[in-house]
Amino acid sequence: MKGKPHLFRIVILGCLATLTSAVFAAANTLQVNYDGFTVWLDCTRHGAYMFAYTVGFDSGHEPRLNDFALDPGVPAECQPTSSKTFHSPDGAPRFDRGHQVPANHMDGSPVSIMETNYMTNVLPQTSTLNRGAWLATEEIIECYRDLQDIQVFGGAIWGNDTTNDYFVESHGIETPDYYWKVIVRADGKALGWLFPNTDQPTRKRLDKYLVKILNLEKRTGERFPVTPMVRKRKPLASWPLPDDCDKG
Repeated sequence: MKGKPHLFRIVILGCLATLTSAVFAAANTLQVNYDGFTVWLDCTRHGAYMFAYTVGFDSGHEPRLNDFALDPGVPAECQPTSSKTFHSPDGAPRFDRGHQVPANHMDGSPVSIMETNYMTNVLPQTSTLNRGAWLATEEIIECYRDLQDIQVFGGAIWGNDTTNDYFVESHGIETPDYYWKVIVRADGKALGWLFPNTDQPTRKRLDKYLVKILNLEKRTGERFPVTPMVRKRKPLASWPLPDDCDKG
């Protein structure tokens, strides 16, 4: 990921909610600041390779929208060509329009929650991952944000596997082989996951995909705001959901 923005510099922005739809261009990439979150687009891949946002206490209740759309403010070559459902061939895994930044974390503003449904924030993600382990990470964030602020970083990794590239013709986009996520609490505790984009990452198998944040830094070329001790330690388990958690 040489030449792409460095997350260590991004962190100094603090809460990304102060930023509004601005687009910054670099070599074959775009940084798009939405209302509450930022995505970085790889224009050679026609999709988002990274996202970041900060959440605090949840007091939002904006309804989630069903409609997806292309972002009219982003060049066509930097996003998928279609907002339609991903239909994979018979015998292949089922794929969802997988949100990188979930709508539920942006429900404090009608603008924010609408912008999560732009295809700049969506990639083909297996239904098992999207509704299983990936959803489990979102629920952890949703629960612990009520206790302290959380910084969230994540993205996609395109590997060399071309056997899952079902949507090049329909959407102009190759299928990422992996997804990753790092969450950092205000008290300095953090978790990192690396998920294959397959039918394996179910909710029950969430902890199987925990990794050292150091390993994710090596894999992505990014640097995350954690201490050296946290960076080098692989947690034994993801944080359990509090009994009184409101996932809404």
